[in-house]
Amino acid sequence: MLKRLTSRALVYGPLSFFVLISLYPLIWLLFYSFKNNEEIFSTNVFGIPKNWRFENYNNAFGAFDLLAYFKNSLIVSIGTVVFTCILALMFSYAAARMRWRFANASRIYMTVGMFIPMQIILIPLLIMERTMHLQNSYLAVIVPYVAFQLSFATIIFYAFFRSLPYEIEESAAIDGASVYTIFFRIMVPLVKPAIASVSIFVFLFSWNEFLIALIMISDNALKTLPLGLLYFQTQFGSDWGAMGAVMVISTVPTILVYLLFSEQIEKALSVSSAVKG
Repeated sequence: MLKRLTSRALVYGPLSFFVLISLYPLIWLLFYSFKNNEEIFSTNVFGIPKNWRFENYNNAFGAFDLLAYFKNSLIVSIGTVVFTCILALMFSYAAARMRWRFANASRIYMTVGMFIPMQIILIPLLIMERTMHLQNSYLAVIVPYVAFQLSFATIIFYAFFRSLPYEIEESAAIDGASVYTIFFRIMVPLVKPAIASVSIFVFLFSWNEFLIALIMISDNALKTLPLGLLYFQTQFGSDWGAMGAVMVISTVPTILVYLLFSEQIEKALSVSSAVKG
């Protein structure tokens, strides 16, 4: 009995410590959002709030156009995820499962995009968007976001498509299925784990991205949440508790997306394993 307890303590003790370290920033941010400036900076920096100031959340909604920034970030993030997954899925399927002359060259060209720093193409990107009259629109940030995430998404989808047996497509083709039927009704459902993983990373990137949005969007009605937080800091910088409330609210969608797609990854992995078996 003692030996079993000791072995469990050695296994679960470090894991529990790691979980506490990982969760502490979120807990600290939650406590931060219920404090006033005095507690935040001097009297109670790391502890539980002495007086839970729920008015910080009322101030966040009242003095800060939170819902508009929230809506803009959702539109940009969902649009980026949808377009990135559609384009990357089609290209990856063509490169992994079809035979054409420049398949490998195109895949390598797409992969090279991961090694191009965002900062070195900002000026050409700005000039191009001005020429195309895309500035101060949702497409002004969605198009660059999709372009920067395509390389990563293509690598993930390509690896999943390559791991699937060719007999699946051959059987469907014998039954009379077209290329489009095979792709949309057979192959895409089999790569749900990859779609879920890519969706999480692309959503987090587009939700938190700041630099491109700062350069491409100047209209206050179209600003995303990171830009709104910057505006909140400059205009209402004295109310740090309300700013903490805004940051707490801004983290909720990312946590929900992660929890939702994590469950889908597990379900999709079990389905994929059953199909292969």
